[in-house]
Amino acid sequence: MTSSGLSHVTFIVRDLDRMERILTTVLGAVRVYDSGSATYSLSPERFFLVGDGDAATWVAIMQGDGGMPRSYNHVAFQVERGDLPALREKVAALGLELRPPRSRVDGEGDSLYFYDDDGHLFELHAGSLRERLAVYAP
Repeated sequence: MTSSGLSHVTFIVRDLDRMERILTTVLGAVRVYDSGSATYSLSPERFFLVGDGDAATWVAIMQGDGGMPRSYNHVAFQVERGDLPALREKVAALGLELRPPRSRVDGEGDSLYFYDDDGHLFELHAGSLRERLAVYAP
């Protein structure tokens, strides 16, 4: 038996409202569930959909001790290259820390990296695996 793909991504955060603002403002996420006082899991949680239709990504946020050491471990969301300048402005308007991009090979795509308040690293990536593999091919 093999996996059929990604089910969801969960972030543990100190402030659900703050993370919701990040997800909805930067990623255009739509909240589809809020546990409120009915906690079915480990702590209060909210679910969001990022993207459209059946290809949307389920993102869960749960309240907890979200302070993480910063690293390059990250989650990347697909965006359009032309949207990167406006997304940079949205990230800056939320007071989020932008991380300098890594060096890139021409043609592998452009990215914007930022940290949330709990140390999670997000990447907004304009490019695809197919494009990257074509650039890396010998």
